[in-house]
Amino acid sequence: MSRLLNIEEASARTAPASPSMAAFLALGFRPLYIAGAGWAVISIALWIFTPQLLGAPLTLVAWHAHEMLWGFIITIAIGFLLTASATWTGFNPLHGRPLAALCVLWCIARIGFLVGGLTGFWIATAAELLFFLGAAIALGRVMFKGRSRRNYGLPVLVLTLGAADLLYLLAALQGNYPVLMERFDLGLIGMAVVALLIARRVIPFFAMRMVQGLQIPMLVRSGHAQMAFSVLALAAGVLVQITGTPMTPGSGPHALPLVMAASLAVTGLISLGQLACWKPQAVLRKPMLWILYLGYAFIGIGLLAAAWQFSNLFDPAILNGVLIRSATHVHLIGLAGFCILIIGMLTRTALGHLGRPLALDRSMLAGHWLMVLAALLRLAALWPSAASLHLLHLAALAWILSLGLYLWRFVPMLIRPRPDKPSPIAASKKTAAIQPAQAR
Repeated sequence: MSRLLNIEEASARTAPASPSMAAFLALGFRPLYIAGAGWAVISIALWIFTPQLLGAPLTLVAWHAHEMLWGFIITIAIGFLLTASATWTGFNPLHGRPLAALCVLWCIARIGFLVGGLTGFWIATAAELLFFLGAAIALGRVMFKGRSRRNYGLPVLVLTLGAADLLYLLAALQGNYPVLMERFDLGLIGMAVVALLIARRVIPFFAMRMVQGLQIPMLVRSGHAQMAFSVLALAAGVLVQITGTPMTPGSGPHALPLVMAASLAVTGLISLGQLACWKPQAVLRKPMLWILYLGYAFIGIGLLAAAWQFSNLFDPAILNGVLIRSATHVHLIGLAGFCILIIGMLTRTALGHLGRPLALDRSMLAGHWLMVLAALLRLAALWPSAASLHLLHLAALAWILSLGLYLWRFVPMLIRPRPDKPSPIAASKKTAAIQPAQAR
């Protein structure tokens, strides 16, 4: 485990070097963390405060959902994978001009979907699909080159996320809202597979590294079961789309949605069971760790809420219909789950890969709390009340402040070389020469 997820951590700090394009494009997390976090700030501000600026055909809720999942959450995940795969395999999948080209494709997609018009939409769609294809090819190349067998499925998962993106965009173009949300759920579940796979590996590792004497079981069998049931849920969701099985509340239970719901419920229960085995009481005084535990917990809870909705076994009047709204499981998994997990991973992995001390300063800790506050306020706003709109605005402000603080604190570090590695590309080549045998 320690070899698989070795993240170099240096406490020695020297005078900061000048910004460097070579450093900025040395590893995938540097430009993609900045791009993803920056876009998350901009897109939420647009969605909440100036939605009239969003242009057709990807408008309002369709644009917001797409940009949060594919434009932010999945972008951060790919930035992490492009970085972690260098450690797992000993080979850097992308740096320099190829990484810059991937980032340009990402920027074209964001601009095209925002500007609107059919021409902009298709240009953005093509750029986004090429982004996923390029990332998958880069990951696949180093996984096979480094013989990292346990990670062979990751490029396939990235391609799956790209395919779900295309299906979603086609539904948006047709203006079919029920189908649009079903395809959004496919992307959400696909991302959950990736998030659970990554988090189940890194959270126990980080915890044991930071808490002296802490021992956490590997839980290999439950991990395999978790992956099997989450992939089964994803496969059932795909078959729902192919067969046109209705999944709207009140339509009654159907075989495929029931399989999907049962699989999600088991996946969620396994996730919460794993969390209990990770000794959460041992990390309560470690903000860099409890933020990860909390995000993982919300993913498990959100999967149970999704199972509740997809099963269609319950009366829509229960709890005023809140539990069967798509927005409930979407925000439990996407905001309270993925995004709380992301703010913790953005901080922890950036500090580790930048050779910085693994300690939170006040701005970083404030960013963690603000993201938790944003999630809680957004969930509270789901309950119909006179305060819903005010809660929504407060959630947006907390979100913007959280990620704004991250950018303010980390951008100066992300555009500079590591203090202990002034030539990042040379260092990554050196790492590739000595690590592949131990990274498998």
